[in-house]
Amino acid sequence: MKIQQLYADVTANIVKELEAGAVPWLKCWKGRSTGLLPANAISKRTYSGINIPILWFAATDRGYEKHQWLTYQQAAAANATVRKGENGTFIVFTKPLLFKDKETEEEKKGRMLKTFCVFNVAQIDGLELSDPDPPTEIQRHAAAEALIKATEAKVELGGDRACYTPAWDMVMLPHPADFNDPEQFYGVALHELSHWSGAKHRLDRDMSGAYKSKPYSFEEIIAELASAFLCAHLGIKAELRHAGYIQAYLEVLKDDDKAVFRAAAKAQQAADFLRAFGQPVEEAE
Repeated sequence: MKIQQLYADVTANIVKELEAGAVPWLKCWKGRSTGLLPANAISKRTYSGINIPILWFAATDRGYEKHQWLTYQQAAAANATVRKGENGTFIVFTKPLLFKDKETEEEKKGRMLKTFCVFNVAQIDGLELSDPDPPTEIQRHAAAEALIKATEAKVELGGDRACYTPAWDMVMLPHPADFNDPEQFYGVALHELSHWSGAKHRLDRDMSGAYKSKPYSFEEIIAELASAFLCAHLGIKAELRHAGYIQAYLEVLKDDDKAVFRAAAKAQQAADFLRAFGQPVEEAE
């Protein structure tokens, strides 16, 4: 599949879900207790960036129970077989690129996206896989608390709103007891910490957009995705801060079918940045 077609298809799928009132990066939570991040079924390495929502959408759309995937060649190498007639899911990888600057003739490094095809384990016969025991609720919550604490971000609890204030470099959150459950609190906290990661002296994202402007909405998509990635990593099933933003998301995505790819890349960067405070971040697919 050509990359331009993938841009169009992925954006069209997300726009369709948003127009129906659903947020596609939340649907992977439903009915699952482990393995929320899509991963290679053999190496166990998780996928990253835009590949995460692409594979989440495919699993939900086709009713796959597990977020485990392999290429045709990887399945064959494991003495397993992709069933005849099964359709794979196209995802992307980044290929290093060398090119010459037209003005200076200097050789520069760049990157380009290429597509490849993976199959869910539900489409493959002959695989022998074992699932690890899922973490307990106590373990999940302890891991979320540890990650938040490890950032050493200035967090003030109280009041009735959640936000990151760049001028004070501070995250404001209601008390955990004011949320429906602890996992709701962790999801919102990770959303706001994702904004915190974008400060000029951290990842230096554009945080200047006025409320509901396109730059503001683009930053909200980044924080939503980063929080979704972190929640999936931790096994936290949280409804994220999406309720009032669906129309704003649509305005961003309909104008540019590459926007969600850029947002997912920045969200992955934010998620990795936050996770690195507490533990080394393993290489992703």
